[in-house]
Amino acid sequence: MITFLTGSQDGIDMSTLSGVERELVEKKRRSPETYVYESPAALAFELNMRRRIVEAAIALDASGVTFVPFETTRGNRNFWSRTREGGLRLNDGVLPSDGINDIFRNGRLYAFECATAAVIVLYKGVLDALGEDVFNTYFKNLLLYDWQYDSDLQLTATTNREEAYPGDVQYFKNPDHAPDKPEWQGENAIMLGNGMYFGHGIGITTAGGIISALNRERVPGSRTSAYLLDEAFHPNFEYLRGMSAGRSLPSAAGRSRAYAVVARIGSHNFRF
Repeated sequence: MITFLTGSQDGIDMSTLSGVERELVEKKRRSPETYVYESPAALAFELNMRRRIVEAAIALDASGVTFVPFETTRGNRNFWSRTREGGLRLNDGVLPSDGINDIFRNGRLYAFECATAAVIVLYKGVLDALGEDVFNTYFKNLLLYDWQYDSDLQLTATTNREEAYPGDVQYFKNPDHAPDKPEWQGENAIMLGNGMYFGHGIGITTAGGIISALNRERVPGSRTSAYLLDEAFHPNFEYLRGMSAGRSLPSAAGRSRAYAVVARIGSHNFRF
């Protein structure tokens, strides 16, 4: 169920919502979990950002970017420099918003694996929801590499996949992946709604479609299927709403480490 600390308990005008937003509200209203929002405006902010993340995933799929392992990562050298490990570091003098937007405009110049793609989708969704000025203030010195991400994403986890919603990142694990293809040990996927997912390297399909694709990359003779883990991750929407409203956020100003949080979805390893 959904409840508000302030404002009308009627919440939000469903007639104004996109299909993705409407699906999310209806599912949360039916949920046995209680979702408490400060106000209808707080829910509206989350709906908008989740919709932007879904739109970013669809746009990345259509951008022409290529799926490759870390050792063959590439990007537009006018915006990004390749690191020794296979990441992409934003060039000096390039605005973070310009660097992210270029991936979607010139996708044919880019190639990376699925964890990097998931973080890029989250950045794009946040950028489109907050606007360039706010994004460039908080998301500086970007490094696109695996599950390293700027601490201002404030990724939040749930361990109940029944409570996953459009815009969440989920992980499909492939325990018997071919050992010479570590890039197929699993798939980081963005939940799009209506039973669909985007997984970089696989495309837009159902959960069953992702599992089938991963199962084709198992060791010969394996009978252990890939499967969807319980975890789902998303940005801290209320934290980002404060950022959008111009409220003081201590983790941004004077931060000496841009990547204070490292997480690998699916392995349960986190560093704070």
